Amino acid sequence: MPGTNLTREEAQERARLLAVDSYEIELDLSSAQGGGTAAPGGPDDGEGIFRSVTTIRFTAREAGDTFADLIAPAVREVTLNGTSLDPAEVFADSRIALRGLAAGPQELRVVADCAYTNTGEGLHRFVDPVDGQAYLYTQFEVPDARRVFANFEQPDLKATFQFTVRAPEGWTVISNSPTPRPEGTLWRFAPTPRISTYITALIAGPYHAVHSTWEDKRGLSEAQSAGGGGGRRAGRSVPLGIYCRPSLAEYLDAEALFEVTRQGFDWFQDKFDYPYPFEKYDQLFVPEFNAGAMENAGAVTIRDQYVFRSKVTDAAYEGRAETLLHELAHMWFGDLVTMEWWNDLWLNESFATYTSIACQAHAPGSRWPHAWTSFANQMKTWAYRQDQLPSTHPIMAPIRDLDDVLVNFDGITYAKGASVLKQLVAYVGMDEFFQGVRAYFKRHEWGNTRLADLLGALEETSGRDLKTWSKAWLETAGINVLRPELTTDADGTLTALAIRQEAPALPAGATGEPTLRPHRLGVGFYDLRDGKLVRTDSVELDVDGELTEVPLPKARKRPDVLLLNDGDHTYAKVRLDADSLAVVTRHLGDFADPLPRALCWASAWDMTRDGELATRDYLDLVLTGVGKESDIGLVQSLQRQVKLALDLYAAPDWRDAGLTRWAEATLEQLRAARPGSDHQLAWARAFSAAARTDAQLDLLAALLEGGEYLEGLTVDTELRWAFLQRLAATGRADEAQISAELARDATSAGERHAAAARAARPTPEAKAEAWSAVVESDALPNAVQEAVISGFVQTDQRALLAPYTERYFAAVKGAWEERSHEMASQIVVGLYPALHVEQRTLEATDAWLASAQPSAALRRLVTESRAGVERALRAQAADEAAGAPR
Repeated sequence: MPGTNLTREEAQERARLLAVDSYEIELDLSSAQGGGTAAPGGPDDGEGIFRSVTTIRFTAREAGDTFADLIAPAVREVTLNGTSLDPAEVFADSRIALRGLAAGPQELRVVADCAYTNTGEGLHRFVDPVDGQAYLYTQFEVPDARRVFANFEQPDLKATFQFTVRAPEGWTVISNSPTPRPEGTLWRFAPTPRISTYITALIAGPYHAVHSTWEDKRGLSEAQSAGGGGGRRAGRSVPLGIYCRPSLAEYLDAEALFEVTRQGFDWFQDKFDYPYPFEKYDQLFVPEFNAGAMENAGAVTIRDQYVFRSKVTDAAYEGRAETLLHELAHMWFGDLVTMEWWNDLWLNESFATYTSIACQAHAPGSRWPHAWTSFANQMKTWAYRQDQLPSTHPIMAPIRDLDDVLVNFDGITYAKGASVLKQLVAYVGMDEFFQGVRAYFKRHEWGNTRLADLLGALEETSGRDLKTWSKAWLETAGINVLRPELTTDADGTLTALAIRQEAPALPAGATGEPTLRPHRLGVGFYDLRDGKLVRTDSVELDVDGELTEVPLPKARKRPDVLLLNDGDHTYAKVRLDADSLAVVTRHLGDFADPLPRALCWASAWDMTRDGELATRDYLDLVLTGVGKESDIGLVQSLQRQVKLALDLYAAPDWRDAGLTRWAEATLEQLRAARPGSDHQLAWARAFSAAARTDAQLDLLAALLEGGEYLEGLTVDTELRWAFLQRLAATGRADEAQISAELARDATSAGERHAAAARAARPTPEAKAEAWSAVVESDALPNAVQEAVISGFVQTDQRALLAPYTERYFAAVKGAWEERSHEMASQIVVGLYPALHVEQRTLEATDAWLASAQPSAALRRLVTESRAGVERALRAQAADEAAGAPR
């Protein structure tokens, strides 16, 4: 949509000119229960429209011109300082022109017809098929508050927000301020503290609620109580609320959610020494949510797939807890203190990610003391992948405009940033780190900051000069490789050890230069004792430059395994020496502790992606060790990675053999797993994704229909859909069976699963229907579109999907320009012909890039997908070479 972008220069000029005081926002949602859901662009006939009235009080520091932001089908009135302006003259390209402002106080009133969306942006409207009721929620990050009310849409123009909402009878309305007692159908909320537009929120509908409190038994340090931050001592009680749709209420494990939340409150207040900044804390599980969750101040929205309808493994509960703690951390880092502009987005996201994992790992009574193991194997793997794409960028990324930031919620901003913070904590010390954080919160409460503000506080408390560290870690792109160099004498005694650091060239198209960085890391010495690999020595040191000598702990024989980055303090690709790799290949599952196992698994996966380890050898490694792996999160990561490697990185002429071997292994592990265990459930899901022979598919069908039974395995709703979708993809389930399953599960989740199953069917007609629904129509809601895309792309249907490569390149630019960001991104990434690992896919992509003149954001997404094909071609060549006669 023209005019929806905002450059950093425009934002800086507007912030220089204006200081914003307050918003009063009146929304009439009384027709929401009966009106239809709007198409992404908003309808013309009044259906799916709500009335929005906004009054903004602000100050112009000097005379000048500026603008307010609004995306709306129609603007009825614009009044500036009591003077009525013609909307036809001042509203264009999603901006309201404010010309000729005199210096001093200003008041802007805007009356508009705004549109509900079905895209998960702005004010999303969803109708639950179970009860026929409508449910609303807002999602405003990055620039979508302007879809609901007129505003100055940038993070550094903070203000107070007072919402007044008219809603259908029987609804509950939740916002950032405590929920008031309604006056009939009118809800008047108190003003918020000074916050940014993107963390305001409104959730409305007949939601189910459970309430509790967090009791502050500790209080704050005497200095903090006396010096600021609200001055609250022990005894404060914070109201807690958990909400979901009534159709999910039977599955809502509220007490478990409250337990994690209270654990976070206790640990964060201890570490931050700053009181929770808002008056209450609600967590709302909402439908068709695009992200994992959103840190709206005091009213966090969370995807309702986290209300588990069926049995899940403990890894799913761990992942959910990390999300809850991540958003809670944002109440301080992001909401209380907010980045000035989006180039410092990492200040929000990296900090929230680091502290959420640290809370899980260190909080007393945590169920997940090995949270850093999951981080090493999942989050850091995401970061390593992202950091090797042509779009790699510094953690502190240059953000020119909103288009840039919309594609920058990536593995660098979240996972690499959190890894670097973990490295910083190892560098300065945890106590010193959090002392700096405390000073930062107190100094900048309710304000906006830049990187220098945080580093300055950390320098004060740690006594270290962080400017060089910052330049190397936060202002440069790319990843280092660390390799050990060992020397032994004739009897095998280790006589010298060094760490060689490499800075590989950045990917083609990336900007910047390779950089050698300082690392604080551990070196672990592991030996086989009674069949277990146990740490027998360790050294912690600073690594800098190309070669760093490691002081040996004592005279000793070389260890069976020498592991760099033991403890996972730094961010780097780590390689094993040849002897260590040989031992790990035979004994990876025999590490006594889960973290070194995770580091070795991650190194093996990275070597596979880099073509240093053939896919067939990676499969051998996994099959040797996965049966001994106790950490269920690691098991599930390995299952995903093996399937991806076989689908994309295996030599084409060996792929079927590899997939067959994997399918047989998943069934073997399923039958061997302890009945009722997490491992049994994980292997059941892995088997359902891998089954390929007639006998395997017969078993899948029999498990679904009840003709076969595995002790301890409950084939519940979600597992039934997993089985059915695989049967549909292999032509073993037809429309009648899909419809029958949907009748059993007539819910929104069932509708998504059925849409995926229909799109997965291996017929030209099914593919054409799915393509048309996604690309040629914009009627699908965001969650259903995502499901159709996931079903459409089946790895064993390459021939059936081949004609869609040309159609993709013919349609992708139009989809990007005509759809909202979320909907277009699903199409651009999800339908890219990534399965066609061929030179002609690269050539088709290059031809399109040369001729289509895509925007920078669209170019980035397509180029990232292209890089995946290029990497897969290299990995396939390595796998083919490994299988060649020698």
